[in-house]
Amino acid sequence: MTEMVATVAVENAIYHFDHLFSYRIPQGMTVRAGCRVAVPFGRGNAKRQGIVFGFSKEETDDLKTISEVLDAEPVLNDEALQMCAFMKSRFYCTYYDAVKAILPAGITYRLSPVYSVSPELGDRFYDLPDEQRRIVSIIRSKNNSFEKHQLLHELGYSDSTVLDDMVAQGVLLKNDAAMRRIGDKTIKMIRLSDDAETLLQGMKLSPKQESVIDLLSTVGSASVKEVCYYTGVTSSVPDTLVRKGIAVYFDDEVFRVPKAAVSVKRDITLTDEQRKAYDELYALYASDKPEVSLLYGITGSGKTSVFFKLIESAVAENKDVIVMVPEIALTPQMIAIFRAHFGDKVAVFHSALSLGERLDEYKRVSRGIAKIAIGTRSAVFAPFKNLGLIIIDEEQEHTYKSESKPRFNAKELAKFRCHYHRALLLLSSATPSVETYYYANEGRYHKHILTKRYGEATLPDVVIADMNEELAVGNTGAYSNILLRNIEENLNTGKQSILLLNRRGYNSYVTCNSCREPLTCPNCSISLTYHSANNRMMCHYCGYSFVYTAKCPTCGSHNMRLSGTGTQRAEVEIAEIFPQARILRMDTDTTMTRSSHEKKLTAFANGEYDILVGTQMVAKGLDFPNVTLVGVLNADHMLYLDDYRSFENTFSLLTQVVGRSGRGKDKGRAIIQTYTPENPIITLAARQDYDAFYQAEIGIRQAMLYPPFASICLIGFVGENADLVRRAAFAFTVLLTELLKSDYTDIPLRVLGPSQAAVFKVSNKYRYKLILKCRNDGRFREMLSLMLTKFASVREYGGVTAYADMDPLSL
Repeated sequence: MTEMVATVAVENAIYHFDHLFSYRIPQGMTVRAGCRVAVPFGRGNAKRQGIVFGFSKEETDDLKTISEVLDAEPVLNDEALQMCAFMKSRFYCTYYDAVKAILPAGITYRLSPVYSVSPELGDRFYDLPDEQRRIVSIIRSKNNSFEKHQLLHELGYSDSTVLDDMVAQGVLLKNDAAMRRIGDKTIKMIRLSDDAETLLQGMKLSPKQESVIDLLSTVGSASVKEVCYYTGVTSSVPDTLVRKGIAVYFDDEVFRVPKAAVSVKRDITLTDEQRKAYDELYALYASDKPEVSLLYGITGSGKTSVFFKLIESAVAENKDVIVMVPEIALTPQMIAIFRAHFGDKVAVFHSALSLGERLDEYKRVSRGIAKIAIGTRSAVFAPFKNLGLIIIDEEQEHTYKSESKPRFNAKELAKFRCHYHRALLLLSSATPSVETYYYANEGRYHKHILTKRYGEATLPDVVIADMNEELAVGNTGAYSNILLRNIEENLNTGKQSILLLNRRGYNSYVTCNSCREPLTCPNCSISLTYHSANNRMMCHYCGYSFVYTAKCPTCGSHNMRLSGTGTQRAEVEIAEIFPQARILRMDTDTTMTRSSHEKKLTAFANGEYDILVGTQMVAKGLDFPNVTLVGVLNADHMLYLDDYRSFENTFSLLTQVVGRSGRGKDKGRAIIQTYTPENPIITLAARQDYDAFYQAEIGIRQAMLYPPFASICLIGFVGENADLVRRAAFAFTVLLTELLKSDYTDIPLRVLGPSQAAVFKVSNKYRYKLILKCRNDGRFREMLSLMLTKFASVREYGGVTAYADMDPLSL
């Protein structure tokens, strides 16, 4: 029989088996695209969660039937469903991986076994053993429905053997139920009942009851807490009115809105240069065509003011706006500014929010309460229906790319959404990525330039400190003499300083002077880092740690040498030199708790600290007018990494952190410490000469066939057996070569490898890589998807996971 069926993406389907599965719709069931459903899946018909993508007419004789609809309203609209398909084709993930990335964690369901007492138990209850009667009584006390894990915890059981035996005996029933991870937050409200006027005739009330009725007659409804506060009664008075039928209780949903620092609303006046950029951008925004623009300006030129004015215009025209920033550390300052201007129209999206806050911010956007979403890369999924503008600040940053499945690039998804809504995508940076600047110069993107710092601010004076000269005069510490003199001057004049060291911990590695062996992680092929705060050696990859002792675990000698400098050591050293200084450290170790970024940055902005020591989270986007000195403690660390972007990343980081100095009325200074002062990248960063850097870099990229002249795709291989992973990587390469020669001779491709990954072992899993320099078009994506599917069917390598990562963060 041919009838309408639902096409469903099913959760936990593996990549090579993932497609839209057809299911019959039972008679009387209403199913809509974008709603989640429970469906039987696989040979055992295990119940799994899925989401309806669409409908088609098919033969239904052999089709399975949808078990249950989980949502009253669709959780994904047409745009979001199309975006899932886009993510599957571009980022080589499953449909449901994309669904889970789009939806906030709090709204997701999990299918879990639920036990209930059989309605046919009857008087058999009294014949049950004592333990089974106890179990039945506990389940009945929970409205005859108890989720498996909670019930096992309540009973103190380690497994469900007893429960399953009771199911087999017909005492209990076992079913799968969809459980929400986070419920909606509600508040208990009270109002007068529909029959209140009739019931009150002739009824004698106490003065307290009369005061509550008078309040409800005036305001209509209020929370019970408010009623008690304004009338001075206890909760027993509203309870009595409800029992008498005069009033009724009901639940009203409230939102868990993240707290943010308070900022004073400031009027923004644009300079002539900023006004020109704004006018050009507004014309593109108003064109009703999908457009991409680059706002390129030196640090402190007021790029934020330009796009803030653009946001004001968009919101005034009832358009929705997404603003993305690369670091959680940047969001508190940005949120405070935006909430001062736009109030509750601002929603926040980032990983530091609780599950409840993420869910409620998502709902505020989807219901049209919020018009502006600010956050890290997850903000790109904000469910706006009338999107007019997406802004990606510091667009060159790697944090817009996800390192875990699905390995999406927020910039690519922003382009997709702007194309769907015919909106403007604005990329903003003082150091745009080489690819973005190339596309702007080629005319694929529009380009708008700001060449002057805003107001009275000027670019800081930059000094390059040669650390070889410091060693020659006996200075073996982390600080050059010129930097120390400038820090002392700032302390004496009440100015603030920022010190950048892009490495956390105390010492970066520890070796034995006797056997020359370093302390390494047993789970990863990487050295351990010493952390003085807890006196432990720690792995920054898997989290392994142990208490540090001076005894070598290899040879047993007590002759250990601690080398290298991290932020902990930098903080200790500067505190010893300037004991009167108030020092704040910001790195991953000090910002683990909720709101820690906001609290620390607010304290520094309020002048509670003199010196801020931190990793790259203190280098970008922050605006502290009282900071007149920036010190880069080790500019060489990133410069010589085995990555074709190492020069670009180093130039960007140095330029950005130098730009934090002198953003107020006072002239700024910056000191860059290096052992290679002759390196042109350091010299160009000191001059803040991006154009000269770009001209040198683009020539190297073209000669070596790196982006933007080709795309990079990394095929990763991961498994617990090192030799099997190696053989799998080479077998994949052979299969790839055969496929290219037989069916895809038209694809231009350069294959590098396979070879071991830069960090060969992580969490006891071994890693190989294959690098493809390619043209990322539909033909290539079709070939690679087919290749991943074919390889997954080779049983010999079933213990190895192969995945594709387009434009990876590291090679």
